[in-house]
Amino acid sequence: MKDLIILGGGPAGYTAGERAGRAGMDALLIENRALGGVCLNEGCIPTKTFLYSAKIYENAKHGEPYGVRTTDISLDHAAVLARKNKVVKTLTAGVKAALAKVNVPVITGAGVIKGRNADGSFIMAVNGEEYVSRRLLVATGSVPVLPPIPGLSDSLASGLALTNREILDLTAPPEKLVVIGAGPVGLEMASYFASAGSAVTVIEMLDAVGGPIDRDIAVILQKNLEKKGVKFELSAKAVSIGNEVTYEKDGQTRKTSADKILFSIGRRPFTERLGLENIGLTDVKNGVKTDLFMRAGVPGVYAAGDVTNRTMLAHVAYRQAAAAVNHMTGVSDPVRYDAVPACIYTSPETGAVGETEESARKNGYGVLAATLSMNYSGRYLAETEKGDGIIKLITDKKTRRILGCHIIGPYASEIIVAAGILIEQNATVERAGRTIFPHPTVGEIIREACMIEEVD
Repeated sequence: MKDLIILGGGPAGYTAGERAGRAGMDALLIENRALGGVCLNEGCIPTKTFLYSAKIYENAKHGEPYGVRTTDISLDHAAVLARKNKVVKTLTAGVKAALAKVNVPVITGAGVIKGRNADGSFIMAVNGEEYVSRRLLVATGSVPVLPPIPGLSDSLASGLALTNREILDLTAPPEKLVVIGAGPVGLEMASYFASAGSAVTVIEMLDAVGGPIDRDIAVILQKNLEKKGVKFELSAKAVSIGNEVTYEKDGQTRKTSADKILFSIGRRPFTERLGLENIGLTDVKNGVKTDLFMRAGVPGVYAAGDVTNRTMLAHVAYRQAAAAVNHMTGVSDPVRYDAVPACIYTSPETGAVGETEESARKNGYGVLAATLSMNYSGRYLAETEKGDGIIKLITDKKTRRILGCHIIGPYASEIIVAAGILIEQNATVERAGRTIFPHPTVGEIIREACMIEEVD
């Protein structure tokens, strides 16, 4: 009898395994594909290795204003791919070693929940064997959304169309890449392959890039990617997929040719073929519903990560997994979602946490929006030529509490955590302004933004 069986070995699953093992629980982890999940194998980490190589290349190519002159510079995609594989291999081995260290075995296979015993324990089948556990954590993650667009299935089968998984294994940049979807994955891959020499066209149904990011940030990000040669077709809908992508825009049907097509319009929770219905979890098409302790509505069953469909980010999965295991061990640790950072790792980066100006107004706040050029940061100015980065601070007009922060510029993904901590602590702009930031850092811009107000 196990104390816990974890179904899924991504960020939520392996985090739960490590924490359960440290707590002295007899736990077992089951993963169908690759330990580390999407994030480690075909998402967060691989894309960042690509983007960092592109960043070094672009900095060197445009280094003359900084006194750096280069000739015959090139980006070797094969070498980038090899380094990506090395990084992934190192990190997945680290996850495996960490689980082994706390005595949590990993079984590779498709786990299926068979039901419950009379004592309430759960029966899990994998590779022809059955295992019994007092508790169950569902952490099966998500899969790409693939709508029934004519030609998509055939294009995926032939390799013409790709998801985030396949594009990270391309041995050479395509001459023409069409990206469908201008969310974080689509923009990051558009940015990299534009640096690698591909002619990139992005087709997006919305009228702005970046999904839910602040509109002012989205405009700046789009302009920077356009400078790299990325072409955007916004308010456009793909209607058929093939060697030519057909899309509708402004009431007209248009076409663009493609050597490869990246489909990145979003992800959905993976809940099929798990046997969830065998333990009373039937309404799971849109994710396994949980409370703030990650309980799934059936005694002894928890869920964490993308499968909950709360916020599909690896760092949210880590937090949810920790809260779930804490609850199992008697520690009350509810998850809060008020200060979840979200980043896009293009060049420049974007970082966002908390409310946007639009969402704050929708939620009934009287809003003060302070927008400040990143040029107010000495470090930013020293390292950036003609930078158009900004920080936008959203505060409650009545209480002066910080509600949200949005940044575009270098180090945005590293800086945004400071704003998130301030939001988590319900800090006012006055309190935040008294925080001592190291100088010179780009992060000082948060303090500078606290010193100004622009009333809408």
